[in-house]
Amino acid sequence: MKLTPFRIIVSLLVSLSAFQVQAQTPVTSAADPEKLFTSSDTRLHKNKQVVYHIVKDLLECNHWELADKYIAEDYIQHNPNAANGREAVVKFFTNVLKVKPSPIPDKMKSKVVSVVAEGDLVTVAFVKEEKNPNDPGKTYTTTWFDQWRIVNGKAVEHWDGATLFAK
Repeated sequence: MKLTPFRIIVSLLVSLSAFQVQAQTPVTSAADPEKLFTSSDTRLHKNKQVVYHIVKDLLECNHWELADKYIAEDYIQHNPNAANGREAVVKFFTNVLKVKPSPIPDKMKSKVVSVVAEGDLVTVAFVKEEKNPNDPGKTYTTTWFDQWRIVNGKAVEHWDGATLFAK
């Protein structure tokens, strides 16, 4: 895969998030995240809309029965917690995490910082709140990235910063 300035910056940001910071400006979300999932470029708009529904309908509201609308059957998963394939991802959320569907709202709940689309890739940066390891009563914010590759209106590949769950 070609190293672009965007990928270099994302890699650097992910790497830096591993280091503890003594002072920080909290990460904040966009006031209207739905606008971030639009584009004047027709192809990028369609790709962003697929990701919008993956985030809102599948990840937020757990309507995994809709997965075939947004995720290809031969989906490649780079998260170590879920296997490749749409069926495996659906089973991960429904059988392993045991998520239950909730009504799909008009607006998403996720705290989105940015959405960047280029070619067949869509990257979403989310606000992520973590416990302070030095003071468990306090939290801090950082940024979580998810990236999907969209082909023919469906996600065919996914990347994120996930690590294995504790045993």
